[in-house]
Amino acid sequence: MNTIDLLTKDPTEPLRIIQETVPGKQISLAHIIGGPKPIVYRKLGLNPDIDYDRSAIGILNITPPESAVIAADIAVKAGDINLGFVDRFSGSLIITGYLSDVETSMTEICDYFRNTLAFSCCDITRR
Repeated sequence: MNTIDLLTKDPTEPLRIIQETVPGKQISLAHIIGGPKPIVYRKLGLNPDIDYDRSAIGILNITPPESAVIAADIAVKAGDINLGFVDRFSGSLIITGYLSDVETSMTEICDYFRNTLAFSCCDITRR
């Protein structure tokens, strides 16, 4: 959860931003983008040399954020995917690859976190 302090008396004073995380073990976002347009790859800084017709992007947000490293390891072992982005400070993970591989990796991640690590896990959504 992000909080922004907008109560500054002087409009020339820099805005102070406070980032807070809620303690807990959860996957709060697990989404698959099937057949994204090339511009989505470029804007995310991902490899544009992908077969766009049979490709997908998987996005996860995990708390505690260091758990993104575990999720990345599971993802690369579960399917033939590429790691687009892993951030152990924010808990963000982006994977790319063929739709079936991305779905397999996302399912394995959620199953492991839910069943082995006792995380609460949202449903995997897809568009």
